[in-house]
Amino acid sequence: MNDILSLSRFGWLIRKIFIEKTASVFGSMLLCFIVTLVFYGMVMLLQGIAEAQNDAFLVGLTLGGALMASVVFGYFSNDATGVSFLTLPASVLEKWLSGILIIGLYFFLFLVYFRLIDLAFVAQYHHNLNTHSPYYKEQYELVNILRFTDSTAAQNFTMFFNFTGIMMLGALFFNKAAFIKTALVICSILVAGFLLNLFIINLLIKNVQTAFPFSIVWLWVGKERARLDLSSENADIVKIAFRFVLPAILWVLSLLRLKEKEF
Repeated sequence: MNDILSLSRFGWLIRKIFIEKTASVFGSMLLCFIVTLVFYGMVMLLQGIAEAQNDAFLVGLTLGGALMASVVFGYFSNDATGVSFLTLPASVLEKWLSGILIIGLYFFLFLVYFRLIDLAFVAQYHHNLNTHSPYYKEQYELVNILRFTDSTAAQNFTMFFNFTGIMMLGALFFNKAAFIKTALVICSILVAGFLLNLFIINLLIKNVQTAFPFSIVWLWVGKERARLDLSSENADIVKIAFRFVLPAILWVLSLLRLKEKEF
């Protein structure tokens, strides 16, 4: 039998996880779906449906994916339950792939779920419009379902793969409250990165109002604001780095960390 990857052994591992961890896996998914629905409805009432679409998609996909990654890879902690999973007669790759499969399952199910609730909310919005209003056509065409191929969805997909990678690592490093501890680490890194970037930009450029790493710098020109963007070439490099290179590094590091924990 292959020591690295055996489909029969991998199938046995997946069955064991779903039998023993059904409540935590599907309970976490259900929680994420409920939060997404409630968040969509609340933001729509407060700010409108366009903002609700984007914000609910961000919360449900990115934060939900991060939570699922933390829950699933938390099975390989150093407590009694985690040790039982670490010592299963399966390869490191098979254990890692079992977690990836569940995260991928959440990704697919969330897209289906979000499409359904988005269709319902958009249909309700269109139904409630005044057909006799002179702006009916403009209002109707202003709101449509969120397309998974547009730039907003692409940015959320990038965040999903990056944050799940970070949470996978966090779950393998922290044995208790991994989600909270990793979230604090992420927040600390983001704040430190923002402040360091702003400090360096202020040393190089005068009249800086604010600056975002790898993105944009806002400058004061008299009493007006002006924006300074990355060149298209550098912007493409940053996009590739965050969409492909960084997620790949994080996911591979989680595999290496899981291998370390077995010894």
